[in-house]
Amino acid sequence: MRPYERLLKCREEIRKRTDFRPQVGIVLGSGLGGYADNMEISCEIPYREIPGFPVSTVQGHDGKFLFGYVKNTPVILMKGRVHYYEGYPMEDVVLPVRLMGLLGADTVILTNAAGGINRTFQAGDLMLITDHISIAVPNPLRGENIDELGTRFPDMSHVYDPELQEAAKEAAARQGISLREGIYVQCSGPSYETPAEIRMLGALGADAVGMSTVCEAIAARHMGMKVCGISCITNMAAGILDQPLDHREVQKSADQAKEKFENLITGLVGK
Repeated sequence: MRPYERLLKCREEIRKRTDFRPQVGIVLGSGLGGYADNMEISCEIPYREIPGFPVSTVQGHDGKFLFGYVKNTPVILMKGRVHYYEGYPMEDVVLPVRLMGLLGADTVILTNAAGGINRTFQAGDLMLITDHISIAVPNPLRGENIDELGTRFPDMSHVYDPELQEAAKEAAARQGISLREGIYVQCSGPSYETPAEIRMLGALGADAVGMSTVCEAIAARHMGMKVCGISCITNMAAGILDQPLDHREVQKSADQAKEKFENLITGLVGK
């Protein structure tokens, strides 16, 4: 089955359950699933109930679509995402964000838990993604182009929409939230990077590193969607501090940043 036909099948299955038309898509990163409590939920559909849809296997990723409203804005929210390191092909990893676009979302907010490379950062900071580095994972557009979604060679000069970045900064300022800005790099995972790799990524200009988001942003821009990316710096990357990395630390830091993260996302959606 062609990737586009598979997308249409998934959309058809969802349309059997709801005719909800979202305007904004939100993808929640590790430990950030609690944001769903801020929604007025109209419908929820577990990924497992959508034939052909990839299912997350990672702790902290529930695995379901939520349809509802945030500040009267119709939203589709991914509570849990799938990752390349889980063994899925890149086509599967970006299928959810493409599906959100086909369901009606013209804007997507991508969030993640990330390791800080910039030494001025600290755990608990929020970082607005201004650009990314994608050379460490396969490009999701590799292979036959899906002409129904976009052009063969899409421009990536402004992956992260400048107007959405300004809206995020305004929302942060109104609520007294300190919002860092920087460049995010996606690595394949699941092992954390070595100190030597972090030094290399820092030399390339990266401020934060994670295992998601970049491929989804590329797929969304290919479709013409507007993209905003926000990282929760849940730990400093390997070699920055003299301590080992642990996924439990990621979840703990995400919990501590929960309130300001939720306020920022809600303020951004309201804009």
